[in-house]
Order: sequence, then C-alpha cells, then structure tokens
Amino acid sequence: MKKLALAFAAGLFGMIPAIHAQNIGEVGAFGSYYRQQSTHTNFAGLGARVGFGAKHVQLEAEMSYNFTQIFTEGFQNNTTGTVTFARSGYRTLDGLFGPTVKVGGPVKLFATVKGGFINFRFDPVPATFGNFTSSVSSLRRSDVNGVVYPGVGTEAFLGPLGFRLEVGDEIYFLHGAHNGLRVTFGPTFRF
Repeated sequence: MKKLALAFAAGLFGMIPAIHAQNIGEVGAFGSYYRQQSTHTNFAGLGARVGFGAKHVQLEAEMSYNFTQIFTEGFQNNTTGTVTFARSGYRTLDGLFGPTVKVGGPVKLFATVKGGFINFRFDPVPATFGNFTSSVSSLRRSDVNGVVYPGVGTEAFLGPLGFRLEVGDEIYFLHGAHNGLRVTFGPTFRF
C-alpha cells in the first residue's frame, strides 16, 4: 500500500512541470445536492473546487458541506392534529481529489473519477464558518469513510468566467458499498 501511495505521489509531482507550462487553472464555488440512498435523505450544501492542468486534463480537488436536515413528526388525537418540525443535526462533509478529462470547444463535456472521503455527523451546532472550520479540523478516523466518485458534466466559458454542471455517483464504503446521487452546479473562474 505504501509503494502504491509513493508511486501515485511521484506521478503527481512528475506532472507539475507539464501542468505549469500549460498555465490553465480553474477555481469555483458550487451548490450541491446529495441524495443518500441508504437512508433516503436529501442534502443541500455549498462547496469549492480548484483545478490545475492542461487543456484537456486537469487535477481537481474539492470539498463540500451539506447542511443539517429538518424532519417532521405528526401526532393525531381525536380533536386536533399537531405537526412538529425539528432539526436532525445530521450533516455531511466530503472531500474529493482526482483527474478530469475534457473534450469540446467553448462548451466542454467532461468525465471524472475522484477519490476521497465523506464524513457523516450528528451535530447540533448552527452552520457558521467557525463551526465549518472546526468540523474540518476535528475529522476523526472513525467518522470518515472512503469514497469513489465517477461523474460526468459540462462547462461553458465566456472569457475567463464560466458555469459548470456535474452529476455523479458518490459511492462510500461503510460495511459495504453505498451509492449516492451527487449534483453540483455553479460559477467557475479560469486563469
């Protein structure tokens, strides 16, 4: 396993001169939708992405935070019904890294396969930037599950500004493989 990791790192470092010579980079923010199949839970969140590479191949890294979900619970008696809304505190944090291959002209189609992690957490604190940074810094090995993410998408640019849409299957591993639909969309800046 260590030899594989060293070979992967050497390959990435070997690509740096070629990537720098092409001088193509992208940074963007995105809204995300994640459908966890095992619990039938829908999440919405925000994320950011950075990528460097050549015209048709980029290495990308991204992270997204999906906010807590609200659930409803109803009680029925003989005269009135009551509905209660409560915050579940259930949220996800994921990080992905891998290559993206692009084809086309001003409107590009692309495919990607990324690896990374997903962290499921029950956390009663509100969603603020300070709480997000503490969520990232407090990731523990027992809370993190490995992820493989194959996806496809499209992006279009008008000068340096663009828009990107991506759809994929975020497969996480926790006592077997579990699928989850992941959709991201948002602005991108090319430099």
